[in-house]
Amino acid sequence: MYLFFCFSDWQKYVFFRILCYLRNQNFQTLKNYPKLIAQTLGIAEHYVKNTLDLLESGATIPFISRYRKENTGSFDEVQIAEIRDLYEKWVELDKRRGVILDSIEEQGKLTPELAQKINNAQTMSELEDLYLPYRPKRKTRATVAVEKGLEPLAIIIYEQRQIQLYQIAKQYIDIEKGVNNAEEALQGARDIIAEWVCEDIAVRVKMRDTFTKFSTIVSKMVKGKEEAGSKFSLYFDSKELLCKAPSHRILAMFRGEEEGFLRLTIEPDAEKTVSLIKKSVLKGYGVCSEQVSLAVEDSYKRLLQPQMETEMRKLFKEKADKEAIAVFGTNLRQLLMAAPLGQKTTLAIDPGFRTGCKVVVLSEQGQLLAHDVIFPHPPEPQYKVASDTLRNLVEKYEVKAIAIGNGTAGRETETFVRYIPFERSEKSHANPITIVMVNESGASIYSASEVAREEFPDYDVTVRGAVSIGRRLMDPLAELVKIDPKSIGVGQYQHDVNQQWLQKSLQEVVESCVNRVGVELNTASKELLSFVSGVGPALAKNIVEYRNANGAFKNRNALKKVPRFGEKSFEQAAGFLRIHGAANPLDESAVHPESYPVVEAMAKRLNTQIPELMKSETLRKQIQLRDFISEKVGLPTLQDIMQELAKPGRDPREQFETFEFDQSINSINDVTVGMSVPGIVTNITKFGCFVDIGVHVDGLVHISQLANQYVENPNDVVKLNQKVWVKVTEVDLVRKRISLTMKG
Repeated sequence: MYLFFCFSDWQKYVFFRILCYLRNQNFQTLKNYPKLIAQTLGIAEHYVKNTLDLLESGATIPFISRYRKENTGSFDEVQIAEIRDLYEKWVELDKRRGVILDSIEEQGKLTPELAQKINNAQTMSELEDLYLPYRPKRKTRATVAVEKGLEPLAIIIYEQRQIQLYQIAKQYIDIEKGVNNAEEALQGARDIIAEWVCEDIAVRVKMRDTFTKFSTIVSKMVKGKEEAGSKFSLYFDSKELLCKAPSHRILAMFRGEEEGFLRLTIEPDAEKTVSLIKKSVLKGYGVCSEQVSLAVEDSYKRLLQPQMETEMRKLFKEKADKEAIAVFGTNLRQLLMAAPLGQKTTLAIDPGFRTGCKVVVLSEQGQLLAHDVIFPHPPEPQYKVASDTLRNLVEKYEVKAIAIGNGTAGRETETFVRYIPFERSEKSHANPITIVMVNESGASIYSASEVAREEFPDYDVTVRGAVSIGRRLMDPLAELVKIDPKSIGVGQYQHDVNQQWLQKSLQEVVESCVNRVGVELNTASKELLSFVSGVGPALAKNIVEYRNANGAFKNRNALKKVPRFGEKSFEQAAGFLRIHGAANPLDESAVHPESYPVVEAMAKRLNTQIPELMKSETLRKQIQLRDFISEKVGLPTLQDIMQELAKPGRDPREQFETFEFDQSINSINDVTVGMSVPGIVTNITKFGCFVDIGVHVDGLVHISQLANQYVENPNDVVKLNQKVWVKVTEVDLVRKRISLTMKG
C-alpha cells in the first residue's frame, strides 16, 4: 500500500486499469464466498465450500442433507438453504458492484479511493449510496442551477465562512441564464447544496438508521371510502412505530392503500430528524450557515424524506413478505405431513344440498371403483334411497373408511352418515367404519385442472372433487401436491407478497416433504414423482410412460432404462424412491444404492444375508460401525443405514387419529358464548390460529388467547390439523365471526 502512494499519477492509473481488467474478466473469483458465508453463519469454511460445490454440481438440497452428511458436517435443509441464499445474495451484490464500477469508469470519475470504497461495500444500500452522486440523473433543480453557473457559489456557501454573502451572490446574476437577482442566485445555490446533503453518505447512513428505528406508519382513511373500505376500518386512523408493527398489519395497510381506501405516510419526527442532519452539516451561525440550514430543511422535505420513505416501504414490505411466506411455508409443511389413513378402501362424499352429494368409492391404491349421487338433504330429501345406496356401496366394496368434505352441507352429511346402521361382514365387525371430516380447500381447483382432466377424462368435476377428498384422507401428501399450494387455504396475504419468493419457498417445502416421506415408485402419480430429488416434470412423465408400457419396476436399477434418466438423475433420486416387494429389500428402504456394498459387507462379515440382517436386531448389534468407515462413507451415513435396516422405509408422519365434532352444533346459530367444543386447527398466522369447530365458520383464537402464558409465536403452541378444545368467547352473527380461547 505504501508503494502505491509512491507511484506517479500515470503509474496509479495503469495499475488501476489492470485491476479493472482483472475484475471484469473474473470478478467473482476475487471474492472468497465460502469464507464470507462461514463468518456470517458461524460455521466451518470447508463445509460451506463443500456445500456450494455440491449445489454447483446440480445436487438438490434434500439429497445433500440426506446423503452427503460427511461433506457438510450434517447440515440440515435449513442450513443448506441459508448457505445457498447467502451465496446468491453475495453474487448479486457483486454483479451490481461491477455495473456501478463500469458506469463511473465510463464517466471518467472513478478514482482508486472510490473504487476501494465500492469494493469494500458490504450491503446494497451502501453500494447505492456510493453510486448516488454518479448515477445518471434526469433534470433536477440542482442540475439546472449548475447549468446556470451557480455551483461555485454553492461551494462558497457550503464552506460556511464569514463573508459578505449578498455581495458575492450579486456577482452570479446572469439575465441570459435566468438568474435575475441575488435571491435567485442564492436559491439555486441552496438547490445544489440540498442535493449534496441528500447524497452525503454520512447523512444517508444516519437517516436510514433513524427511519428504521423511529419511523411511525400513519394510516388515514381516504375521504368518502368509509363504507366500501369497511374491512380496513381498523386502519382508518392508526399510528404505530413501524419497526414494531406486526407483518400482517403492514401487509393489510399496504393492501388498503393499493385498493384506494387508505393513505399511508412513513417518517420519524420531522423536526428532530432535521436537527440531526443540521448537527452533521452546520459549522456555525453566520449568513452562510443560515443558507445551509435552509438547504437542509429543503433537502429533507423534498429529497431525503421521500427517498427514505420509499426505502422503508421496500425494506419493511420485504420483511413482512418473508415473515408471511415463512408462516405459509410452516403451515403447508404441517398440512403435507399430516397423518395418512393409509391404504384402505374408502368411500368419499362431496356434500351438497340442491345438487346432491357426490359419492365415490376408491380402492386401497386410490383407484376409482364406483360413483353415484345421493340426495339426503332438503329441498327434496330422499333419506331412505340415500341410506340404502351408501349401505350397498359399503357392503359391496368392503369400505373401511368414509371421507366427508367439510364444505357446504358437510356437517349435515356427517350427521346423516353417522346414523346409518352399516351392516358389514363378521370379519369387519371388530373394526368399525372410520368416518372423517376432510378439509376440502382447493378440491374444486383440482377437479377443474388439467391434471384431473388427464386422470379422469370421462368424468365431470363433481366426481373428480369427491375423488380428491377421499385421496386426501388416504394420503394427504400424495394428493395435495397436485394442487397449487396457494389454493389450499393455509396462508394469509398470499396475493400481496412477492410472488416469486412465495413460489420458490412453497416449491421447496413440497420437495422437502415429498423426499422426507419417500415415494412408492410403482404407484406414484407423475405429479408426486416430479417433486422427487433430481426428477422434475419431464422425467416424471417419462417414468410413468415407461411404467405403463413395461409394467412395474422390479428394482431401482431399472430406472436407468427410463429415457433421459441418466447417472446424475439416478444419484439424486434413487434413495427417495421405494419399490414395495422388491427382490432386494434395500430397494424398499431409504438406503441409497451407492451404499448397498456397505450393507453387503456387513452381512458378509456376520456370515448372513441382507434380509436376515434387517430382521434381526441381535445381528445388527454385532456390527461395529467404525470397521466400515472409508473415504466415501463416514459415521453419519453408517448410522443412517443402521436406522433404515431396523425400520426400512419408515414413514416420518404421525399415526392417524379419528376426530368428531360436537354433534349438538351444525351452524353458527347453534354456537353460544361459554360453550366448550372440540376443533381442528386449520390455519396459523402471526396473530393467532383459526379453528374449525364444525359450523362452516372457522373461529379465531387470538395469540393472546392461546395459552395462560405469553406466546411469541403461535407455532410454538399449536400445529396445523391439531385436535384442540376451545371455549367460545364471542359470536358475531352479522359478520359471521367466532372468537375462541384455549386458555385453561
